Amino acid sequence: MSQLALYVAPPAASTSRYRLVLMVAGFILLWSSAFSVGKIALADCPPLIFLAVRFLAAGVLMIGLAAVSGVRWTLTKRDVAVFAALGIANQAAYLGIGFMALKTMSAGLAALIISANPIVAAVLAVFLLGERMSSRKVFGLLLGLAGVAFIVKSRLMLGTDQLSGILLSAVALLAFVIGTILFKLFAPRNGLWIGNGIQSLAAGVAMIPFAAGFESFGDVVPSTRLIAAFAYSVLMVSVFAYLLWFHILTVSGATAASSYHFLIPPLGMLFGWLLLGEHLAVADLLGIVPVALGIYLVTRSAPSPEEV
Repeated sequence: MSQLALYVAPPAASTSRYRLVLMVAGFILLWSSAFSVGKIALADCPPLIFLAVRFLAAGVLMIGLAAVSGVRWTLTKRDVAVFAALGIANQAAYLGIGFMALKTMSAGLAALIISANPIVAAVLAVFLLGERMSSRKVFGLLLGLAGVAFIVKSRLMLGTDQLSGILLSAVALLAFVIGTILFKLFAPRNGLWIGNGIQSLAAGVAMIPFAAGFESFGDVVPSTRLIAAFAYSVLMVSVFAYLLWFHILTVSGATAASSYHFLIPPLGMLFGWLLLGEHLAVADLLGIVPVALGIYLVTRSAPSPEEV
C-alpha cells in the first residue's frame, strides 16, 4: 500500500494497525505459554522423545501446508543445508537443553531466563556483528541481568528451583542466542516458511539418536493431557507462532518486532502459575520489572532525529 493510500484512507491504516496488534498479542501469548505447556507434557513423556516427535511432526506439517498452498520451492542445496544446520542449533540444541532443565526447575523461571535472549544477543552482536552498544542498551543490559539474578537468588533460597536446572537453562539461552545470530548471518532471505519446516525436520532427526540412547519409549504414558500438550506445541507454537512471527517481521521489521519481547517474562511466569500452580512470590514480581524494562530498552529502536 502506498503512502498516498495510507493518507487518503486512515480507516484502512487503523484496521491494519489493529490487526498487527492482535498478531503481536497472539504471538506473545503463544510464546509465553510454550514452556508451561511443555512441562505438562513432561509429566507423561521424556523430554527428548517429546521434542523429537514434535519437531518431525511440525516439519512434515509445514512443508505439507506449503505444498498444498502452492508455495514455490526456491531453495538451493546450500539453502537447505544452512536451514538444516540452523534447525539443529535453534531448535534441537536450544529446546533439547531447555526441556532437560524443566525437570528440575519451574516453567515460569525457565521462560524468564530464555526471554532474556535480546539482552544477551545485544552483547554478542557487538563482537560478532559489529553493532553499536549505546548507553541505553548498556543500562537495559544491567537492569535485565540484575532482575534475573534477583529472581534466581530468591528461588534458590526458597528451594523452589534447583541450581542444575537453572544452569542448563542458561546454557539453553546461550544456544538460542548463538542460533539467532547464526540465522541473522547465514539464513537465506527467501523461502522462510519452507525453511522453517526444514529446520524442524533437521532438529527432529538430530534429536532421534539422543532420545533413543538416553530415554525409553516405555516411559511414555498416553494421556489426554499429553495429546493436548503435543497438539498445542506442534500446531500453536511450532507452526502458528512462527507463522505469526515471520509475518510480524515482514510488516514491522525485526527491531520493532523484538521490542515486544519485554511482555514475555511476566506472562511466562503467569502461565506457570495458572497452568501448573507454580509458586509466585513477591520477589518474582519485583524482579520481573527490571527484566521487562531492560529487554524493552535493549530492543527499542533508536529515536529518529525528529524525536530527539
